[in-house]
Formats: sequence, C-alpha cells, structure tokens
Amino acid sequence: MRPIPQPAPWLRPSDPPAKAPAPPRALLAAVLTGLLTAWLLEGGLGVNLLICGAVAAVGAGLAARSAGRRVRPWTVVWSVLALAMLAVPALFDAGWPTLLSIVCALALASLALHGGRRWAGVLLALPGIVWQLGPGVLWARAGLRGLSLPGRAKVAPVLRAVLVAVVLLTVFGWLFASADAAMADVLGGLGPSIDPGEIPMRLALFVLGLITALGFAHIAAGPRRWDRTVVRPGRERGRVEWALPLVALNLMFGGFAVVQAVVVLGGRDSIMEKTGMSRSEYARQGFWQLMAVTVLTLVVVAVAKRWAPRTTEADHRLARILLGLLCLLALVVVASALGRMWYYVDASGLTRLRLWVLVVEVWLGVVLLMLITAGLVRSAAWLPRSVVLSGMIAAAVYGLMGPDAIVAEQNVARFERTGRIDLRNVRDLSVDAVPALDRLPGDQRTCALDLMRIELGDASGPWYRTSLAESRAREILVARPLPDGVLTAGNACDRAGLHESDYAERD
Repeated sequence: MRPIPQPAPWLRPSDPPAKAPAPPRALLAAVLTGLLTAWLLEGGLGVNLLICGAVAAVGAGLAARSAGRRVRPWTVVWSVLALAMLAVPALFDAGWPTLLSIVCALALASLALHGGRRWAGVLLALPGIVWQLGPGVLWARAGLRGLSLPGRAKVAPVLRAVLVAVVLLTVFGWLFASADAAMADVLGGLGPSIDPGEIPMRLALFVLGLITALGFAHIAAGPRRWDRTVVRPGRERGRVEWALPLVALNLMFGGFAVVQAVVVLGGRDSIMEKTGMSRSEYARQGFWQLMAVTVLTLVVVAVAKRWAPRTTEADHRLARILLGLLCLLALVVVASALGRMWYYVDASGLTRLRLWVLVVEVWLGVVLLMLITAGLVRSAAWLPRSVVLSGMIAAAVYGLMGPDAIVAEQNVARFERTGRIDLRNVRDLSVDAVPALDRLPGDQRTCALDLMRIELGDASGPWYRTSLAESRAREILVARPLPDGVLTAGNACDRAGLHESDYAERD
C-alpha cells in the first residue's frame, strides 16, 4: 500500500479537531441553498443573492451548533458585514461593485467561521472556503452514509411535506392562473418559467450553491486553526545595518513633505510657476506614483518590523521611532495623492476608476494611522483584525453608496456649476446613474442615457433579480422617454460635443 500523504510541517499545528458526521439539518439547508440558487440566480442578481446567502448561513450555524461551537462577538461582526455586502446587488446594478462585494462576502464568511486574531489566522482564513469545497462534499457524503434511522425519520417527513406542498401549489396555482389573468401575472412574477434550454445552467447553479453551502458548513463544524500556524521571526539585524536605510528613507520622505508644503500651499499660481503644468496635469503626472509609494511603504514597514533589532528595550524604542516616523511621513504622501486627485477630478470630472482609487488611498491612510497607534501602545493584538475590518468596511461603503450614482451626481453637479461635462465619463455607467443624469438638458440627457435605455430593454425581470436602482431607472425613463433611434442618439452626442469616434457603435 502507498503511504498516506502527511500534511506539510507548517500546516500540522493548525489541523482541525475531529469532526462529527454532517448533521441532517445542515445537509437539508445545503440542499435548500442549492435549490434556491438554481431557482433564483439564473439571469441576474438582486435580492436573490442575499436570500441564498442567508440560507447558507443558517446551514453553517446549524453545523456549528451541532459541533458545540459558541457564537463570539467577532463572529457576529464578520457575519453581519458579509450579509451587508450581499445586499449591494439588491440596491444597485453596477457590475464591479457587485463582484467586489460578493468576493468580500465570501471571504468574511470564511473568516467568521474560522476565527482568528493573529496575522496568520486572519489572512489565511479569508480564502479558507476555497480549499474546503471538496472536503465539504466528502464530509456530507460520510454524514449521509452514517445517517441513523432516527435521523432518517426526521428527514423523511420534511421531504414528504415539501413534495406535497410543491404538488399542491403547482396544481392550484395552475388553476388560479387559468381562471384569472391578474392572478396569472402575480404568480408569473413570483417564480421563473423554466425553459428546457436553461436546465444545464440551473443544474450548474444548483451544484455551485450546494457545494458552497457544504463548504461553509464543513468549516463551521470544525475549522482549521490558522492562528496556531508557526511563523518564526526574521533574523535580527544589527542596528546600523537595519537603521541606516530607514534613516535615509525618512530623510527622502521629509524632503518630499517640504517640497509639497512649498508647492501646494502656494496654490494654483505656485503650481504653474514652479512646474509649468496646469493643476490637472500636475495631478495626473504624480498620483499613481504616490499611490505606489504608499503601498511600498507598507511593505517596507512589514519587512523592517520582521528584521528589526529586538534584544534590548533601546532596540524596541529605535524601531518604534523610525517606523513610526516613516508612517507619519507616509501620511503626507497620502494627503498629497488625495489633493492631486481632487485637482484632477475638479478639472476633468469623476470616473469609476478615480473614485475607486480615492477610496483605496483613504483606506491606506487609515492603515498607516493604525500602524502609528500600534507603535505607541504596548500590545498590538488588535491590529490584524482591525486592518481587515477597516478594509472590508471600506469595500462595503464603496458598494452601498452606489459608485456609479456618485460619479454621475458629481459630473452633473459640475455641469450645473460650469456648463461643462465629459460625456465619456458617464455614458458607460450602469443604470444606477439614471436619476442624476436625468437632470441634464436635451442633447446631453439623450446622449448620456441612450446606452442605459438599451441595457434596460423593454421588459423588467422578476422581483428577486431586479435591483432597486433598475426599478427607479425604468420609472424615470417611462415618465420622460428618450427620442427613438440610434441616429437620433448619435446626432444628440454630436451636438453635445462628443465626437462619433468617442462613443461605442451598437447594432
């Protein structure tokens, strides 16, 4: 026989406790999640994602309860934030914030079930669901094989009740729909009509929902304890070898801070005089480099902290002073980057990308403040979870504030103030932008909203995959319809100052 492969040495301390077989209630919740995923998620996202996520969360809770695990405060925090992320598709229609929210929700749910307070425990728990999908299926299979008769006696009545309910609702629903057209419309909106061509996709969605729910339940029944992962400190360096590069870097950061004080505090005329560039050119020329400087500073702090001298109290004091000063000067870089982007937005308008990098830069500034605070206090055990929490809150705020709506609002407000708008900044936004763009006059309104009208189409989808923003956009475009015809929209864009080559061709 071939020997059973053993896990890597660094992985063994985090081995989970022996798990009990999958409880029947958790298996039922996983099956229900799969059915809801197949039934609701085909064709679009809305409140359906929140419904499926809530049912999967119930299944994980049942598995955790059967394993004797207790709910802790941080578990509640991560879980509530994950469900808040899943509410984004119910409110807004933009694709990128929705994708970001789904990824963050999965990571937060994994962290909630794993737990963790050290850097290894928090960072390795975030993607933990990925390598629990296969073991979750095997765990469920073992639970089904070992299901005792009393367990089957509990499951069978529920399955029979569900089957009877489905039969009764199908028969009487068909009769009511045949008898009354209004009732037929109501029932048609409650659930999808299944086309035979959709069956493969719905089967794939069922499998996806099932294995995801089983993966979370498997974690809840006995998570891997990533906090026990052994992370050895780096080799301690001598004071001169370690401190000299940091002193030089601090001097460079300090020089940059002085230059910024001279240039920026002088205002617009100072920028023109000292650089020969306009405000927007000055902002565009350096923002991305300064953002890279901020990220690299965090990398330098992490590496320097690992190799810092730590034999005496004087060593610890030196590390806190140099690293704290570097973080403090990095805040000047963050402020400069934000100021440059503000100039850029004021001159050229807001876009999705500009808004996203503004949010990220603000979050990086918050992380730097946390690092400074951690250097001033004795214990920094709170830092790993606080950094992740701040990042997830930033992602949640970004999704829940409706970035496309914010972009449209800023560009319309700028148009109302200056009479200038770059329609390229707003034409490719999602329907979240319709309420703000509806305030534009004539040709600008027609050009800005034409692609969104085509995206909406004529018929609305079922309630469970229709966002609040989509419903509001339909109401606006019904109340104030756009002129028909592709040529009409193209002419409107030409009259509004958008050249034909700047907007997308459509069928």
